[in-house]
Amino acid sequence: MESVKKATLLLIFSAIQFAVFSQLQPVYNFWKDDSLLKKSYYEQALQKQNTLISSLGKENKEDYKEIYKIRFEQVAQTLQSSRTVTAPEVHQYLQDVLKQIVDVNEELKPLQIRMVFSRDAWPNAYSMGEGTLVVNAGLMVFLDNESELVFVLCHELAHLYLDHSEKTIKKNVTKFNSEEFKKEIKRLSKEEYRVGRQLNDLLKTLTFDSRQHSREYESEADRQAFIFMRRTGYDCNGIKTCLQLLDKVDDSLLFKPLNLEQAFNFPDYPFKKKWIQNESVLFSQMKEDDSPLTQKEKDSLKTHPDCGKRIIQLEDSIKGTAGGKKFIVNEQLFRSLKKDFLAEMTEQEYRDKDLGRNLYYNLLMLQHQQNIPLAVYSISRGLNKAYEAQKEHTLGQWFIAERRGLPTDYNLLLRMLSRLRLEEITALNYYFCNKYKDQMIGYSGFGEEMEKAFKRFN
Repeated sequence: MESVKKATLLLIFSAIQFAVFSQLQPVYNFWKDDSLLKKSYYEQALQKQNTLISSLGKENKEDYKEIYKIRFEQVAQTLQSSRTVTAPEVHQYLQDVLKQIVDVNEELKPLQIRMVFSRDAWPNAYSMGEGTLVVNAGLMVFLDNESELVFVLCHELAHLYLDHSEKTIKKNVTKFNSEEFKKEIKRLSKEEYRVGRQLNDLLKTLTFDSRQHSREYESEADRQAFIFMRRTGYDCNGIKTCLQLLDKVDDSLLFKPLNLEQAFNFPDYPFKKKWIQNESVLFSQMKEDDSPLTQKEKDSLKTHPDCGKRIIQLEDSIKGTAGGKKFIVNEQLFRSLKKDFLAEMTEQEYRDKDLGRNLYYNLLMLQHQQNIPLAVYSISRGLNKAYEAQKEHTLGQWFIAERRGLPTDYNLLLRMLSRLRLEEITALNYYFCNKYKDQMIGYSGFGEEMEKAFKRFN
């Protein structure tokens, strides 16, 4: 009974569960983060946690404590991890943009706000509910101007200001402790068979209710974000362009699709079509042409659902504003940070042992002539790591399998990595390094990776 209860509480708060990443020593020189600032933010979050718990009443106290504990663990993990960006110039830029919002919205000034960037590639921003707000690199690289960033910040500040996290927790704890729910949990604890499936079905009702509740909150946060933003002097059309971007961000690429044949075709070692050709027997569930995602499946996988509806709800209000600016704080720094965030999030993927996505982003950067030395070095390093992982039978620790819902070009790369034999990886890396060796002279780390590739090839 106790284990069922704990599992249920954990799933109630699943909306702010984030991945636990392994820590590897980076080769790339990340922005140097401010450890004292991270410590200060952690202590503020801990104090907030303790204040919340000490103010709890007797009703359902232990359930609230368990949920707050889960939330704080996720907040602490975020603030203490290498994913959080607190490098002085980068962090100060975010605080300067935040100040443009808070200074003209008196209701925000009493809130204890910890706003940070992260190196995560997931294109999103989120409020963790107790004052910690995060903007991912994977979203920042898509934004076109500060006004879009300001809307993102205003939207997350609205969630915090309107106390959406606490309202959701209260709603779910109340339902969890209802007589109807308790009876069902008690019945399941006595069952011998299919307990997991029945529990999952029961929790689906909670999840569905939470999603519906969440979508209502998204609309409410949008409306409040508009109120915050129209006072700032920024162009409120940034709301519309940002929502349009979020609506298609799951189907969009920063660049044109990856051309694997172009990347790995050499005069003395031509690209082999068999590496990426579809095999109907082995990949009957993955046929791009014969088994496309339905619209319902696409909608269910969207990071940001209902953006079209959200635009319609705000369109008339946006039309009533005029004369706002796309940039106020620093346009040059904004554009510089976008480029740097691409490198930071790409290298973070390697640190997180997601070699497939790391290679994908680096191949895209190379194809489109961005961060070329880093991309070339990283691709050579990635192929060497793929060789070692295959030899040690640990490929599954470094690559996910291709799956529906991922970009087609990324799936082709994953397919290719799963099919390459050791001697093929060696040959690809040898010819790849040989192609770029002259322009990589003096680049730290590349010589070592090239030496590995050449030794294995010979």
